[in-house]
Amino acid sequence: MDLSNTWIALLLTAGAGMATVIGSVIALSIKDPNPRFLSFTLGFSGGVMVLVSFVELLPIGVENIGFLAGHAAFLLGMLAFFGMDMMVPHEYIGHKDYPKEMDAARMARLKRTGLLVALGIGLHNLPEGMVTFAALLQDARLGLAIAVAVAIHNVPEGIAVAAPVYAATGSRAKAFWWSFLSGVSEPVGAGLAALVLLPFLTPVVFGWVMSIVAGIMVAISLDELIPAAREFHTEHLPILGIIAGMAIMALSLWMLK
Repeated sequence: MDLSNTWIALLLTAGAGMATVIGSVIALSIKDPNPRFLSFTLGFSGGVMVLVSFVELLPIGVENIGFLAGHAAFLLGMLAFFGMDMMVPHEYIGHKDYPKEMDAARMARLKRTGLLVALGIGLHNLPEGMVTFAALLQDARLGLAIAVAVAIHNVPEGIAVAAPVYAATGSRAKAFWWSFLSGVSEPVGAGLAALVLLPFLTPVVFGWVMSIVAGIMVAISLDELIPAAREFHTEHLPILGIIAGMAIMALSLWMLK
């Protein structure tokens, strides 16, 4: 393996992953996120995660390990999130005893939702970093095209992480860093591929990883993002956000083809 090519591939993968920072800057440019903005943004986040799961991740899993195993891994991912969700309480201190604190409880839930989005996107970006790195090593022109397209579709992912965390905490620093951490998993994935995993990253292993991550992301969307979007605004903004998120993610995935 040529060392200079390896470093170039790592740097390009890092740049693609850090495009989430652009998304966080866009989200943080809104000085006072109101319920309508939050409702749309949470729906947008759900649309991004659902579409990328069903259109990109799960089909790769099914192609690599078969229909039955791919869907079994997908359901395993959903169950893994369910197990984690059971261990994290949904009720917050003072929620039942002090009804006047409902706004504070809702903000706590919103913060939890933002952190789960960061987790889901980080898990998605980890194998994506491996794929981008491997493509750059095998075919520089194709790998560069993939890196650019990945960077473009990481921008809405950065918005998806930063907006709810900022709204819940009022801290631009926390929102920025959580968005940064969700993106940094991409170069981490590239580094793991370069140092350890590349010989073991068979199509079968990759298929299982993709399907499990798809299940986790869909579970986060259905259990956290979409209900939270409806909580902030009960009319049409959540579904409009979902449609917008799916449309932008579909466009960015089309650019990968």
